[in-house]
Amino acid sequence: MSRRWRRPSLFACILALLGLAVFLGLSRWQWGRGQEKEHLLNSYTAAANSVLLDYAKLPDPLPADDYPRVAVQGRYVAGRGYWLDQQVHEGKVGRRAIAVFEPRGASHRLLVNLGWVAAPVGQPPPAWPDLPSMDLELHGIYAPAPGGGLRIGGDALPRQAGWPKLMLFVDIGAIARDLAATVAPRLLLLDADSASGFVRSWTPAALSPEKHRGYALQWFSFAIAVVVIFVVLHWRKD
Repeated sequence: MSRRWRRPSLFACILALLGLAVFLGLSRWQWGRGQEKEHLLNSYTAAANSVLLDYAKLPDPLPADDYPRVAVQGRYVAGRGYWLDQQVHEGKVGRRAIAVFEPRGASHRLLVNLGWVAAPVGQPPPAWPDLPSMDLELHGIYAPAPGGGLRIGGDALPRQAGWPKLMLFVDIGAIARDLAATVAPRLLLLDADSASGFVRSWTPAALSPEKHRGYALQWFSFAIAVVVIFVVLHWRKD
C-alpha cells in the first residue's frame, strides 16, 4: 500500500505555522534568559572577589551589568530600618534587614542589606540588630535591589508608625518618600561576617541557567512535535 502527500487545508497550515512561531519564540526567549542568568551569576561571583573601589568615585550612571565591590564611609541613620519579609534561604523562611546609611559627603541615603535571618511563621520576629552609632567604613557589593514579593495593596510604609518597618519588596521610590530623602538606586550587600548573626549569601534567588535551558529544549521539542504531527496527518496511505 503506497503513501501520498495530501494537500493540507489553509486552516491546517495557519495552525501549524502559528504553533511553530509560538513554540520557537518561547524556546528562544528561555534560552536567552538562561544566558542572562549565567552572566548575572558570573557578575556576582566576580564582584565578591574584586578589588575594592571608592563608592564616592563610582561613575554616574553605573552600567547596568556592573556590580562593583565598594568601600563607603559614613554612619548608620539611627532609628531607621526595614525588614524585607518572606525571604527564603535554603528552604527556610526569614527576613532580610535593610539598614539606612548616610555616606560621608553625600546628599543621599544608602540602603544597606545586612543579610538574612530566620523568621519562622508563628514565632516572635527577630530582634533588630544593634548598629554602631560612630563613623565607620562598610565593604560590600553595590547591586540592584532584589525582586520578589506580591506588589498588592499599594505602599504600606506610610501606614506603619514604628521602626523598623515591614515590606514585601524593595521599592526605592517608596522608601525615599518614607525617609523624606534622596536614596541611592542600588543597595550595598555587605561582605560576609560570621559575627554579624546574619547570613550573607548574595547569589540571586532566581531560576538557574540550567532550568531556563531545560525549558528552552522543552519548547523546542513542542515545535518538533508540531512538524511531526503535520506530516503524519497529511502523508496518508491510499
